[in-house]
Amino acid sequence: MNSLQLFLPCAAGVEDYLATEARTITGLGDAQVRPLRAGVLVDGSWREAMLLNLHSRLAQRVLVQLSRTPYVNESDLYQAASELAWETWFTPRHTFRIDITAQRSPLRSLNFAALRIKDAVADRFRERAGSRPSVDTHWPDVRIFAHLTNDRMALYIDTSGEPLFKRGWREDKGDAPLKETLAAAMIAASGWQPDQGVPLYDPCCGSGTIAVEAAQMACRMAPGSQRRFGFERLLPFQPHVWQQLREQARSAEIRPPELLVFGSDVAHRMVDFAQRNAQRAGVAHALELRGGDALQRMPPGKTPGVLLVNPPYGERIAAAGVAGERSQERAQRVQGGSRIEGRLGLSRAPAATRGGREHALMAEDNDDFFQRLSSHWKRNYPGWTAWLLTPDRDLPRRMRLRESRKIPMWNGPIECRLFRFDLVAGAMQPRSAPSAEPGA
Repeated sequence: MNSLQLFLPCAAGVEDYLATEARTITGLGDAQVRPLRAGVLVDGSWREAMLLNLHSRLAQRVLVQLSRTPYVNESDLYQAASELAWETWFTPRHTFRIDITAQRSPLRSLNFAALRIKDAVADRFRERAGSRPSVDTHWPDVRIFAHLTNDRMALYIDTSGEPLFKRGWREDKGDAPLKETLAAAMIAASGWQPDQGVPLYDPCCGSGTIAVEAAQMACRMAPGSQRRFGFERLLPFQPHVWQQLREQARSAEIRPPELLVFGSDVAHRMVDFAQRNAQRAGVAHALELRGGDALQRMPPGKTPGVLLVNPPYGERIAAAGVAGERSQERAQRVQGGSRIEGRLGLSRAPAATRGGREHALMAEDNDDFFQRLSSHWKRNYPGWTAWLLTPDRDLPRRMRLRESRKIPMWNGPIECRLFRFDLVAGAMQPRSAPSAEPGA
């Protein structure tokens, strides 16, 4: 297990940040850590696999690539899977499942392709051990991943178990929680480093994902220190080595000398959620969470810092807080008194409670919210750098701000942009026609 090829899948747009993180965690060089499309390839060992599971904030999983072979039909898939020494990874007493993805595969049925791979694994165990492992599609001991291109199949065994965004501390969450891996990607893209003494503030913190991730970074806490991993059930697992890695991670933790991470939300219920999540994550002492409207909250301290915001978006968004007072009054007139509750400067309302006219009114007030937010930032946050994740490529124009940078990122299936705004005191920019984005 001293020479493994590890694949770390990640969200599109995060590959370079993940490659940098993987080099820092493992100490490997550029030749051993190579970014690919939607992931990073690492030439490492079993030890590196455990280290990456424990310390990576950006990877979705840590997979061991076992083979990459050409194929034409399902029989080729069976042959390739049957030639792998699965008995070196697990036993017939383990349960397993097959997960399969494809990109331009000529095969008609991915379900049948997965079935043939499953048969190959089971038949190999039956031939060599006299019995076969059972399939468990819900809580398997072992996960096998297959990825098909137009002419090749890659087979992987998973070392993570649950996806790595499940850190083990989030139990309270709102309607649209941000995955921890995406929150970490936003922090990495912003360039924020706690050692620089620059504050980070999320005025739309929701259940606290961005704030908790940043606070753990400030405390130098390993994101996987509070959870279990799939590699603990595989045969190469050595408990004493894993215990040593965990102890090293704990010994590296610090108590930050100053408070740098801040969050707020107009919904006090969400602030309570965020506070409980911070306590479970072990960082309640390293961040400050308060209630308050994003249009009224003043900077947390005198030093300019980083605003990092992931406002709710989608067709079920309605303005709330100060910006939403008009929206609620108008929605009540349209719907005969329906009440729309909100979080921070924005909220979600059931689509079934709204007509077309009300939807248009809400969209208009969302525009008003973002314009008032940018005006509030320019008046009260000069010198700060604001980063805002949104699928709306036209948002800078509607905010009457000019972005200094835009980074493509995917929030699940939603293609977004992480916009950077360098805030200076002064008047708002006049509205202008939207400019075409290269490649759009």
